[in-house]
Amino acid sequence: MAPGDMLFIDHVKELRNRFLRIIVITIAIMIACTVFGIHLVTVNNYSFYFLVPTVYNNIASQVTLFLSNSLIPKGVDLIQTAPGQALYAQIYVAILISVSCSIPLIVREVFGFISPAMSFTSRERAFFTFLLPTSVLFISGMVFSFYLAIPITLTFLYEYGQTIGVLTFLNISDFINFALQFFIAFGISFQLPLVMFMLTASGLVSLQFWIKNLKYALLIIILFGAIITPDGSGITMWFISVPMLLLYVIGIAIIKIKESNKQDIHQT
Repeated sequence: MAPGDMLFIDHVKELRNRFLRIIVITIAIMIACTVFGIHLVTVNNYSFYFLVPTVYNNIASQVTLFLSNSLIPKGVDLIQTAPGQALYAQIYVAILISVSCSIPLIVREVFGFISPAMSFTSRERAFFTFLLPTSVLFISGMVFSFYLAIPITLTFLYEYGQTIGVLTFLNISDFINFALQFFIAFGISFQLPLVMFMLTASGLVSLQFWIKNLKYALLIIILFGAIITPDGSGITMWFISVPMLLLYVIGIAIIKIKESNKQDIHQT
């Protein structure tokens, strides 16, 4: 049966199977992060990193330790105030790792579901203009939050206490929730240029729409930054709002370049 001749129930079954594959792989990665650790193994004077079954020093705990060493400001101590908080934090980290690692699979399954309705050329174009950038932009948002947004925000918020000699402690659950919200928030917000491009490519909106409504977009972006950021200081939202405004301008530039190329092709 050709793809175009598939019944609605067949499409539903295919979508269910692809969704189940994503769920199974994501859960498998999450379990692996909690039962295996990356350790240096030496055999016959040769050392190499290998996955070793372990309960405590697993991948999730190693990533948690890496995040705490990299992101927590100097002079701030990480603590747990109730039994199990460190365990729950590692589970949250394992979920983040599994979702991040599953992005290529998610992209592949989405691409596989919609590609039968396209020709080979359009499938290639869809992959390089929509599906591949989704992964790249999401990872870019996480990298931006890791190297800039989270360290600067935590340092700014905790330096006030340090200036008056107050001992500063950070609950591990609060820290992991704070970091994960930033990773997810930036991963989603960095999709803005792609969303703009796809809406324009589908014909729903035009280039002039984005240019004309820049001031309204600025207001919406600020509100979005205030809602999605994990604290109510009114400061961290600018780490979302300013990059999103820049991404909005980049989206306009990409659409303008794309339309200019189309005009050149039609003229030739």
